[in-house]
Amino acid sequence: MGMNTKVKNRAIFSSRVFSINYVTYPTNHSVRDHIDPVQQGRYYKLNFVLRTPRAGGVFSCAHCIINLRDRIYLFRPDMHAHSVSRIDSGKRVLLSFALNI
Repeated sequence: MGMNTKVKNRAIFSSRVFSINYVTYPTNHSVRDHIDPVQQGRYYKLNFVLRTPRAGGVFSCAHCIINLRDRIYLFRPDMHAHSVSRIDSGKRVLLSFALNI
């Protein structure tokens, strides 16, 4: 593993129902298949991939509402399992909008 394999998650805005985050996934990082638990309501995520890794780091979701060219994803992380494969080279950067209604 590289020296800096920690995800950098910078909150741009955060409230009880809506948040915006700038997230950087470094080389060697991966996200296991999971579902995000919520206390109540429906949870939506709209992710804009600003930078794709040179190798690896592929997002996978059991069901996307929208998937535009593997760069813009709208999905229900509370209902559908999702993951990111290991980033072999480079980094993955996204702007993530989350809504819990």
